Amino acid sequence: MKKISFFALLLVLISCNKNNEKIEAMNLSYPDYFPSPVYDVSSNQFTLDRFNLGKKLFFEKRFSSDNSISCGSCHSQTHAFADHNIPFSFGVGGAVGTRNSPSIVNLAWSPSFMWDGGVNHLEVFPIAPITNHLEMNESIAGVLEKLNADETYRQLFKKAYGNEQITDQAMLKAMAVYMYSIVSFNSKYDQYRKGETTLTSNEMQGMQLFQQKCASCHTEPLFTNYSYQNNGLDSVFSDLGRALITQNASDEGKFKVPTLRNIELTYPYMHDGRFWTLQQVLNHYSSGVKQSSTLAPSLSSGIPLTSEEKALIIDFLETLTDYDLLGNQLYYE
Repeated sequence: MKKISFFALLLVLISCNKNNEKIEAMNLSYPDYFPSPVYDVSSNQFTLDRFNLGKKLFFEKRFSSDNSISCGSCHSQTHAFADHNIPFSFGVGGAVGTRNSPSIVNLAWSPSFMWDGGVNHLEVFPIAPITNHLEMNESIAGVLEKLNADETYRQLFKKAYGNEQITDQAMLKAMAVYMYSIVSFNSKYDQYRKGETTLTSNEMQGMQLFQQKCASCHTEPLFTNYSYQNNGLDSVFSDLGRALITQNASDEGKFKVPTLRNIELTYPYMHDGRFWTLQQVLNHYSSGVKQSSTLAPSLSSGIPLTSEEKALIIDFLETLTDYDLLGNQLYYE
């Protein structure tokens, strides 16, 4: 029995060490064709303890006022850290949000957050959903009171940041470490870029069409230029978008250009989840763009696309699915 227990313990230790090595290798690793991240990692350096703490916090339901919803509730790994293929997320007490929950991969490269850019730093990003009455409906003070009452959390914070008194700064920094480690860079497209595979004829033609017609906003390799654009969804805006932040009429109807990485899995699309398929999205751009004073100039005549061209572009977009990310158990709670 002692031998069995010893070897069982040894296997557990070996497994834990291997997992730790894999986690440490996730320290904001990315291909050489990616640009440098915007987030300053040196101000909040990666450690195993900080990553594990941030992960635990990401899935902590006590962040919500009724202890029912976590960040992970609306950003599911199986959907590339977007919501579970629903237009709007459900908050506490059955409340329903007003915008679609987008994928949160590659946040280290984002200079601003939310569809309207209302948050400008990764370390304060979680405050918005925590305090939104349609989402978690909690206060930061309320979250800290819950966490400080938990001995396990106090010890985890002490290991990660040297102090068992949990502060908002330490909490948000730990979450940032976990979030900036969620990097998508091993799709078929990436394997092609690294010379590890080839694209089919249809995928290659689709990529060329994409580069001609879509890449000015969905710029490779992150597949967004992080700008705010009115893409012609409406002529009259029920949601003013970026203008809610800038208070500038020229920004009405503009929303942040989302990444197209893993786009196959993050439907429904647009800030209000109005389109359920990529075909519908491309149909919008080819024949459904609505005119308004803030419409992106590049869309003034739409984007001419034949049925065959749409099919080829979709073939290419499907190469952006990162199955390694979706199946990486190190991100799970």
